[in-house]
Amino acid sequence: MSRDRSRRGLRRRDRNALIAASLTALSLTASGCVVVHGEREVLPAAGRAEAAKALRQFTDAYNRADKAYDRSLDAKYVTGPLADIDGARLKAGHANSPSGNANHSPLELTDAKFTIPKKAGWPRWFVADAKGNKGNKGGNARWLLVFTRDGLGEPWRVAYLTLVAQGDVPEFRTDADGYAEAVPAGSTGLAVPPAELSKGYTGHLKNGGNTFADGPYTSTLRTNRKKLAKRPGLVRQFIDEPLTSGDYAPLALRTADGGALVFFTTHHYEKQTAAAGTSVPTPNRDVQALTKGEIKQSLTLEIIANEAALDPAGGGRVSVLGRVQGLTAAQGE
Repeated sequence: MSRDRSRRGLRRRDRNALIAASLTALSLTASGCVVVHGEREVLPAAGRAEAAKALRQFTDAYNRADKAYDRSLDAKYVTGPLADIDGARLKAGHANSPSGNANHSPLELTDAKFTIPKKAGWPRWFVADAKGNKGNKGGNARWLLVFTRDGLGEPWRVAYLTLVAQGDVPEFRTDADGYAEAVPAGSTGLAVPPAELSKGYTGHLKNGGNTFADGPYTSTLRTNRKKLAKRPGLVRQFIDEPLTSGDYAPLALRTADGGALVFFTTHHYEKQTAAAGTSVPTPNRDVQALTKGEIKQSLTLEIIANEAALDPAGGGRVSVLGRVQGLTAAQGE
């Protein structure tokens, strides 16, 4: 009898376990949280409501951090080049105004449009295109923010932020459901594979060439550097390096004409050296706040930049549509 009762107890536990597992699966299905093999399945990076929520969360965190000059308040929502650029800005602001930003005015991002690619594996990412109330020359620039995350439990973070003239934002290729196409970093069907754009761009700044179209971030930037390179009593040297791994990896979306809009990162140094008997011009308070060492005969500025470029299909010149850079550190000697 005891063995029969034991068997019945085991069967009840087995049935209960099976029912519990079934209810769990049903609950996950009903809530939309079923986890498929994300590393293999081609899926939208985010839902549109989810993307809109991510933009609101970023904007709120950005405003809190800017008002307090406290980089910890938006650290959860930024990564890659934007984390470096904005983190250094907040660090300098806090050093000069520990009580906060007396000139704070909230960032407002309106008329938001979301381009969400389908892709397999991580990171997942999407682009928000919005009108901002700051940094708009003539009020016609669009803010392009690239949100990324590395897993379902991670928050959406902004890695890339560039400002692009409204008429320069390209049309993207989308499927019947309105989802975009992510372009692999090694794609060879473009003028330059996205993985090689950072190296190509830094090489262009140094040596010129025909890979990139003329514009404010290419030919004009080179011309301005030449003018600055040698002035009476002061020499400026520029070093440009690609930055392509981890959170700085390029991300690309297929455009309607078969090309791609590519977001990529670059790393730069500017060394100012004063002639004997003279000194480096005194930098502003924000630069001073990020400077280590004593500025005597030289000052080396370290800069991170992120760019958005239109990479044509097949061939032709790459057009850099937008570029945002920021000082991240400095060294006096």
